[in-house]
Amino acid sequence: AAIFEETADHEKEHAKRALKFLNGIGDTKANLKDAANGENYEWTDMYKQFAKEAKEEGFKEIAAFFDKVATVEAEHEKRFLKLLQNLEKGHVFKKEEEQRWMCRNCGYVHTGQGAPEICPACVHPQGFFQIKAENY
Repeated sequence: AAIFEETADHEKEHAKRALKFLNGIGDTKANLKDAANGENYEWTDMYKQFAKEAKEEGFKEIAAFFDKVATVEAEHEKRFLKLLQNLEKGHVFKKEEEQRWMCRNCGYVHTGQGAPEICPACVHPQGFFQIKAENY
């Protein structure tokens, strides 16, 4: 399985590079807006149409699948819009309340209103930090 995962990673890098040549990678705000718009189209139009056609053709199970996928796409849109809102307010790596910030690279946990600029354990940049979820 590792060979397929490695190959998929290679292909992803090729696609990212090709997209850059087409000026298809904007700044984070533009990318979040585009992503939210894409997700909105998928859940409000595309998957609803897929479900409708599947149902009309007698594929009830497939229609139900498309309906469920549409709910996932709605959640994706919601997530992108919330992140965009946090980015515009400067709240991605800084919160009003103290948080536990975890480095996604090494697992280091920092407590404070904001994530460190650099992880003191593995020296990865702030972008690797997220609020630690303890929902287990």
